Amino acid sequence: MTLKHQLEGEFKQRSDWVLRRQTGIPNNRRLWVCACMDERLPVDEALGIRGDRGDAHVFRNAGGIITDDAIRSAMLTCQFFGTEEIVIINHTECGMMSAHTDTLMQAFKDKGVDTENVQIDPATPELKLESGAFGKWIRMFDEKSVDDICAEQVEYVRNHPLIPDHVTVSGWIYEVDTGHLRPPHQRLSAKVNSGKEMGAK
Repeated sequence: MTLKHQLEGEFKQRSDWVLRRQTGIPNNRRLWVCACMDERLPVDEALGIRGDRGDAHVFRNAGGIITDDAIRSAMLTCQFFGTEEIVIINHTECGMMSAHTDTLMQAFKDKGVDTENVQIDPATPELKLESGAFGKWIRMFDEKSVDDICAEQVEYVRNHPLIPDHVTVSGWIYEVDTGHLRPPHQRLSAKVNSGKEMGAK
């Protein structure tokens, strides 16, 4: 390969990276990920991707919750940026399980926050929460398990009218103690050392 061809190839790669939205190049895995913002959840490592190399669009928020803004981002990447797969990651020991909504609301009141008059989007002030809806908007897990939350979110996204039917949607639980992913309601620890005798079927 001549130096000219090498330099042209390098320039083409840079051009594809810089202009990928303009030229319609999707991310490398055609993947959108919604995950919790928790620093203990290493999204790239857990999924075997390189976000800094363009493998996926990664959306992170408190709890890895499918909020209205998550749907906004998922809709855009699936409808216009060539994304064909959505992965939702929740995790054990999540901070969203650490308090009940009622407790959190009282804490806000104690801090002097008027939860009845909160602007949630400065660009669309006409979008207002109904009276008493602030706690629901925060989306604490309350009495639900992380497994239930994950499974419910997968079904919600699969059936959302803004997400194309052909898009693959899956949900996973990252176990902070083991550093591994598992599907919702499939704990390997519940099947290990189950008390069966050796050779029993």
